[in-house]
Amino acid sequence: MAVLACAACTVALLLLWPHARTAAVLIAVQDDPAALSDARLRLASRPESQDIEREIADALAKDDADLARSFIELAQSLDVPISSPSRSRVEAALAEQQGGRYLATRFATGLVTGDVSDGASLAGTLAGDLVVFGDIRDVIREGKHVLTGEDADHLVLGLACVGLAVTAGTYASIGAAAPVRAGLTVIKDARRAGRLSKGLGEWAGRSIGGLIDRPLLAAGLRNASLTRPASAIDGIKAAVKLDRAAAMITLAKDVGRVGEKAGARAAVDVLKVAEHPADIGRAARLAAASGGKTRAIIKILGRSALLLTAGAFNLASWMFAAILTLFGFVTSIKATTERLALRFFRHRRETRQRARERLALAMAAA
Repeated sequence: MAVLACAACTVALLLLWPHARTAAVLIAVQDDPAALSDARLRLASRPESQDIEREIADALAKDDADLARSFIELAQSLDVPISSPSRSRVEAALAEQQGGRYLATRFATGLVTGDVSDGASLAGTLAGDLVVFGDIRDVIREGKHVLTGEDADHLVLGLACVGLAVTAGTYASIGAAAPVRAGLTVIKDARRAGRLSKGLGEWAGRSIGGLIDRPLLAAGLRNASLTRPASAIDGIKAAVKLDRAAAMITLAKDVGRVGEKAGARAAVDVLKVAEHPADIGRAARLAAASGGKTRAIIKILGRSALLLTAGAFNLASWMFAAILTLFGFVTSIKATTERLALRFFRHRRETRQRARERLALAMAAA
């Protein structure tokens, strides 16, 4: 029975060990998003070569060479082989999207429509927001719906109002920097395009609601006009209480840091999976460490790249089960050793007893 117990514990330990090892590593690095995502990719969710090839093909089919390049960089870091034809297609797509005509078109699209889909369109949208054209455009569009009683996106309206106040320079007293302006632009575009997660959208809506004086905003909206930007800025600026905007400013700054390190599309991808401002802060740390690989990491792992979505209890249960199995293995080894030793000593005692009996018989016969 001891031998059978030892064999059973050995088999169970061999089955539990990979899960327990992965759980131990994930718990140890749970506070470091870059190390956490790397551990997941290497131990739990390592992509195969055909998986990355398929993701590259899908990205190129959607005219997203930036994501394809991100998968190439991720494959290199994980030592996953990628075929030469795939690399060539990605290089050709990147070369095409870095041409002057393409960049000028995307810049103009971002400037006029505010659509952020790559670095060039973000530059155009940001340029429009820095000269208050983009924010006033959004304020007038959504403000008109508010004044007429139609359905309006109050979050986009609030973000545009905060953007106007930030651009006007009142943010200097609370220490905001350039990434704040870029972050607000990306958040606003993500919301307008339906790429902002539900949890983050609800948080941002509550936060914006506490920053804006609605009566003053209504008065400012009545005077807002693209032909008279100065009066529009003054009226809307008075309605925004930036002294209460520390949390929103931090969120926008973190989004801007993600865009700065990993690109505008990476920032939008993060906004799709993050459910809380703390997730954005962790994403900023991930982008700072992973750079161009960030989009591929988010695409494969989703929100689990930023934190332990499985829960520490589930992971700890694997470790606890492995420890119990190891204890059972050691106990069964001890029992087996004791029984083998007892049998050996009993056999040796019986052998000596038989030898003494034979000697006694021989002496009696002599």
